[in-house]
Amino acid sequence: MESSARRRLESVARHLLPPEILVRDLYPNPLSAEELSSWDFAPVIIGGMVMDIHAKPSAHPIPGTTTPGKVQYVSGGVARNVAECMSKLGNKPFMISVVGHDMAGDLLLKYWKSAGLSTEGILKLESITTPVVSNMFDSSGELAMAVASVEAVETFLTPGWIQRFQRNICSAPMLMVDANLNSPSLKVACQIAAGSGIPVWFEPVSVTKSRRIASVVNYITCASPNENELVAMANALSPEKEFSYIQHEAAEGKGHSVESLFEMLKPAMCSLLQKGIKLLVVTLGSHGLFLCCREGLSFMKDNLSSRVGSFGRQLYDLVNESCSSKKHINFIKSGERASKFFAFHFPALPASVVSLVGAGDCLVGGILASICNGLDVMQSVAVGIAVAKAAVETQTNVPAKFSPGTVAAFCFADAAKQILSAAKVFQLE
Repeated sequence: MESSARRRLESVARHLLPPEILVRDLYPNPLSAEELSSWDFAPVIIGGMVMDIHAKPSAHPIPGTTTPGKVQYVSGGVARNVAECMSKLGNKPFMISVVGHDMAGDLLLKYWKSAGLSTEGILKLESITTPVVSNMFDSSGELAMAVASVEAVETFLTPGWIQRFQRNICSAPMLMVDANLNSPSLKVACQIAAGSGIPVWFEPVSVTKSRRIASVVNYITCASPNENELVAMANALSPEKEFSYIQHEAAEGKGHSVESLFEMLKPAMCSLLQKGIKLLVVTLGSHGLFLCCREGLSFMKDNLSSRVGSFGRQLYDLVNESCSSKKHINFIKSGERASKFFAFHFPALPASVVSLVGAGDCLVGGILASICNGLDVMQSVAVGIAVAKAAVETQTNVPAKFSPGTVAAFCFADAAKQILSAAKVFQLE
């Protein structure tokens, strides 16, 4: 009976998923079997695994009727996207999440297993409905609207389930949590990490959910908001103040320079740094990002470069040899700066946009993978921007394939060099 049901499920999937998505699931993970056999010292990612439904009209939609276009099923979820991106850049992240015993859950786990990644931390129950997000794009690839059904993450990704994997968290080089988690689960995950001195990266997910940082800010090392998530976080942490949101037109880069964006966001950035966050990556869309930090950039507890796989080491060697961040590091160490808080602006790379969904997740995945591969923060941000460019130029949330020996690693190194050379410093105080 089960075999017959599965055959029907796979038949349905072949009709729903485009060929390139199905083929993508068969790409091998760049890590060797030997490297995948041990999960000690693996980065831990906690958050949503989501089946994304992407709908892109081929003509201007007319309300009240159907519009021709393309509808695709794509593996998604902020935490899942970050973890997949990291796995393709030489890491082997340990994922803690939940899925249902349904079509969406089966398809998500099918890919995870085919990539050689551990499913030990992924809870799967009959009573769970796998999280699904329906994304509607405009004809240019911009997200027009989305409906998210991700209650399962809040309901079933409990403190008790997370505590089962305390050993994994305590031995990780870094923990990343996404704000799909409810506050008790966020707090437990962060407390476990803090107990072993593990740095915690907070991914805000959305303006509404970004406010959940209020319960865990004392444990957060790094965060990666966009401009409006940044403001929402600052308002949640300092309710006595009122930080202003940037209008949507400005967020798209219409009519505002990088300098004016910096001045508008400066109060919120300072507020979060004053709360103890060591590193902020504030994304600005086509304007690139601000890397905001306190006096130092070192927050990792070990020398990582000697503990990575062959592809990670290849990426480390390529970027480290071609992209020096000494100029920026020397500025941080010198007495030239007028304050202990400062920001660097990194430009975005020109891209032929296909889809913007997943670009921010790949930015974070590229940064985390690079840090865990032993690169410094400046180099890692530059690599992250290069990975994000690759993401917006593909239909899937994460570029389909990175592998050793391909041009990908060399392109990332060249792009990182270009980005680092264009970085500019701003004083925050």
